[in-house]
Amino acid sequence: MSFTESSTDAAPPPGSEAAEYPVILFDGVCNLCNAAVTFIIDRDPHAVFHFAPLQSRLGQRLTNQCQLGGEETIILVEGRRCTVRSTAALRIARRLSGAWPLLSVFLVVPAPLRDAAYRLVARNRYRWFGRRDACRLPTPDLRRRFLDTA
Repeated sequence: MSFTESSTDAAPPPGSEAAEYPVILFDGVCNLCNAAVTFIIDRDPHAVFHFAPLQSRLGQRLTNQCQLGGEETIILVEGRRCTVRSTAALRIARRLSGAWPLLSVFLVVPAPLRDAAYRLVARNRYRWFGRRDACRLPTPDLRRRFLDTA
């Protein structure tokens, strides 16, 4: 069994920290993605989310289990559920502080419509926002929220 966008019976790797709390997999060399991680951290006062670059060992393992290959997307792993693209972004927004949870109303819009806009940005993110030479390194006080950054 594998992860799917809706849900599945497959769990994260046994003993994986990803099984304990929601994990956001992000492109560690993308400036837009790194800004999004900072945005989420600033609006996640209860430290609900943890993070791993797609390029990390854990990121690669979970990406393979989600059967996404090298697809350019954000991945939200919540227990046995793996969501991607706009669905992941809206599920993340639902758990942030402030007015951001209101965005989850867009989950009623069919995913193919939402994902068309998502894919446009994803395809052009390096050109529009740039990229880094290496994955983000967390500050010492945030290190516990970043998994497998080796």
